[in-house]
Amino acid sequence: MKAPFSSYLASIAPALSALVMDLRNEYDYVSVLATDSVGFRISISQRSKSVANQSMTTERGNVVRVYRNGRYSEVAFNEFDPADVAGKAVEIRKSLAAQFALLEATKSEVYETAKLADEPFTLFAEKETEQLPEKADIEALVAQMSALSDRGMETVPGALDVMVNATSTHICKMFLTEHRDLRQSYVFTEAALASYAPNAQGEIKFAMEGVSGLGGPEIIGGLSEKLEKLPKVIEDLVGAEAIVPGEYDIITEPGVTGLIAHEAFGHGVEMDMFVKGRALGAEYIDKRVGSDLVTMHEGALCDESVTAFAFDDEGTLAGDVIEIDRGILKTGICDALSALRLGTVPTGNGKRENYAHKVYTRMTNTVFDSGENTLDEMIASVKFGYLLAGMDSGMEDPKHWGIQCIINRGYEIVDGKLTGKVVAPVIMTGYVPDVLGSVSMASNDRRVDGNGACGKGYKEWVKVADGGPYLKMRARLG
Repeated sequence: MKAPFSSYLASIAPALSALVMDLRNEYDYVSVLATDSVGFRISISQRSKSVANQSMTTERGNVVRVYRNGRYSEVAFNEFDPADVAGKAVEIRKSLAAQFALLEATKSEVYETAKLADEPFTLFAEKETEQLPEKADIEALVAQMSALSDRGMETVPGALDVMVNATSTHICKMFLTEHRDLRQSYVFTEAALASYAPNAQGEIKFAMEGVSGLGGPEIIGGLSEKLEKLPKVIEDLVGAEAIVPGEYDIITEPGVTGLIAHEAFGHGVEMDMFVKGRALGAEYIDKRVGSDLVTMHEGALCDESVTAFAFDDEGTLAGDVIEIDRGILKTGICDALSALRLGTVPTGNGKRENYAHKVYTRMTNTVFDSGENTLDEMIASVKFGYLLAGMDSGMEDPKHWGIQCIINRGYEIVDGKLTGKVVAPVIMTGYVPDVLGSVSMASNDRRVDGNGACGKGYKEWVKVADGGPYLKMRARLG
């Protein structure tokens, strides 16, 4: 079925359009983003159960953006009476006047920007889903997830606990200007199993398996298959040894490939960082940053995952940007205002943490293209190295293009065969062009994962997804 567009947003649309036209009498450009997103989060463990009718992406509110004399300003509000458009317009004008007055009083330096285009366009997008989170049988989901936790305790060796988490959100957004009316509705869901157990030295080892995608609570059922893998992963981790630091041939499974994609070409090619002179990637446009096997896409249209929206929070239609084409960095990604300042075009990557937060250039799906090899061929090609599995976390330095990926575990390969030896944890570091320049094989399949979120610095959290095929490369491990 189609995920139905918010009846609340539909009901206030005429009044918000009237508000836009009222403000247009004074400002050269006016837009409003209206949001109404509902969902739930369930967390189950052997020690507790938690159910909330909200998630990171649930919200209801509006933000008005205006432009005049080279300057943009915004006012966010969550209370709106459709019968009192004039009153809200007065309130917004007062807030905007105070903002402009503060700029003058503080003698703040202002970066003058051109006016955003406002060509006529209408879009109404309702994506498919089997279920809606707002109509889910929460008691049945709690029982289903509790049974998974119980079964995990029976099957995972030495488990101290098995946690099961799930989030499902129905996103509805509307973007209005004088000439544009964009509306979208879609549902995404993510769920994960996690367990921890001690090894012989008393060190706690942690493993997680997840599912995610565009769709409703039905996606949670995929955890049953993931539970089959968890006992072996915990067993591997409990028996793991420390890795001897050095440079190795490695094969990254799709989750680790996605981590590399996210960290290597995430914030480093967000072009609002180019405006601020904080990303080395700006100096590498049309230059080689990887081997011929490295092609990478970024955009809400390049995969049907948790971030597969129709338009971003500035009303820019979603895209599929080829950031790297056979090793050559072709472009970054860009929000609308940064695009104006850089003399380029926005890519549909202007995202807000919620309606009351500023727009930043943010990732959506960041995905390496597949190649032509099989995993068996890749393993057979390694004289001595590791198959890396399980994404833990990562970090990058956009100004110097360093990368650090913390990986859950590595499986030793000697003379083209897996030996059964496991090392954990594994920290991969390097200079991005060197790491990607060493890519020598890529598998003929791929996977995109959408569990978790990404912050800008230490804040501004948004949903992202990343992935790709198995990749063979060379990197420093420790």
